[in-house]
Amino acid sequence: MLSFLNRYRCRDTLLKITADLGLLTLVLVALDIGLSRIHSVPLAATHGISLAGAVFFSNSISGLYSSAGKNSARRSLVCSAWALSIGLCITYAVFQAFPVGSPNEQAIQFMGMSGVAAIIAHRIYVSHYGGIYKPRTRVMILGGGPTAEMAGHALLSSRARVLGYFLGSNEEPSHLLDGKILMNQGSLWECARDLNIDEIVVALTERRGGSMPLQELLECKIHGIKISDISTHFEKVQGKIKLDHVKAGWLIFGEGFNNRIYHSIVKQIFDITSTLLLITLTAPLILFTSILIKLDSKGPIFYRQERVGQDGKLYHVLKFRSMRIDAERDGVARWAVANDDRVTRVGRVIRRFRIDELPQLLNVLIGDMSLVGPRPERPVFVAELTRQIPYYEVRHSLKPGITGWAQVKYQYGSTLADSIEKLEYDLFYVKNHNLLLDLHILIQTIGVVLTGKGAR
Repeated sequence: MLSFLNRYRCRDTLLKITADLGLLTLVLVALDIGLSRIHSVPLAATHGISLAGAVFFSNSISGLYSSAGKNSARRSLVCSAWALSIGLCITYAVFQAFPVGSPNEQAIQFMGMSGVAAIIAHRIYVSHYGGIYKPRTRVMILGGGPTAEMAGHALLSSRARVLGYFLGSNEEPSHLLDGKILMNQGSLWECARDLNIDEIVVALTERRGGSMPLQELLECKIHGIKISDISTHFEKVQGKIKLDHVKAGWLIFGEGFNNRIYHSIVKQIFDITSTLLLITLTAPLILFTSILIKLDSKGPIFYRQERVGQDGKLYHVLKFRSMRIDAERDGVARWAVANDDRVTRVGRVIRRFRIDELPQLLNVLIGDMSLVGPRPERPVFVAELTRQIPYYEVRHSLKPGITGWAQVKYQYGSTLADSIEKLEYDLFYVKNHNLLLDLHILIQTIGVVLTGKGAR
């Protein structure tokens, strides 16, 4: 688990949240000592919990707890305005709903809103701008063909600086490498030493016939340079396992896939506890949605459909009905598409904000599903995708989830190419899953749900 956290930095999300809550605690202490001079217990019980929720909610929905390396300046500005607007509105509402009961009421409210604004502004800076001052990893790519080109493009969105490409002995250079070819003058170690390289990514298109300079790579590693395989590189940088470059041996002999019994027990306890809490919190929404569906169109409120679960076991998933009852009157199974005319008026809303998935909490309690895992597919789609996509059946080694790594990283997919892309994220999750990664995914899911990202 620690190895996973060190390599993929999933712990960063929890550290960000902890830091924000720590700063908020200081704000509350300053308010208590400097202005109100009232007992801190009521303040912590009402304003403390409420303001912590405001900070967490606004930063989650705005994507400030996620990696923002690919965001443009305009995107960062929109996220910032969104986070500040939500955070300040909630903070104002908290002070109106729970008056402090002090002669300095307005001053305390102003200080509270200023404190929350400062915390969110700090998170905005750290998430979107603070990273530009951090030292960048100096990378050299071993290879000059299409595989090396793909690795170089992937590194553009990471905290790495590609200094060049060292050609393999049997490779022809790609014409899209921006003139960064280092050729193969001298040894690999000498070139890496002269450029003060931190990491070498092995991205050779052809590895047979003596193309892999094993002795030179070993020399680089002995001198402290990190050596990464192209599959590990994509796993680390993009959070997915690229099917074009993964080998069965890498999956078999590499780290991960720790589906031990205590992992399953911890995950099940977490699922049941969290699901009971979610059912309690969303009960009014579930009831209101049921009424709207019944008033909007003919047919049942809930929709049961056969899906493929863990180890290929079939089960029936439960969802709110969002389509007409004759959506598949011809008996042909099909994916939903953008602006699908089979979706009802209420269905468009509940699908956009994932409300139609709430009944699956019962599937979690029954034991057919988990809160986090690969999304389940229908048997007819699974049979087709298993024939066309390698390693597709690996995703069935875990219970399917209401949300998952592919859902927070990729849009809704309805094509073979989309299924391949989502499988690459699912393989990453199956290989690296643990409780902290589940928490990370659930936090990101909040923003996906509240913004309606990728829904159809």
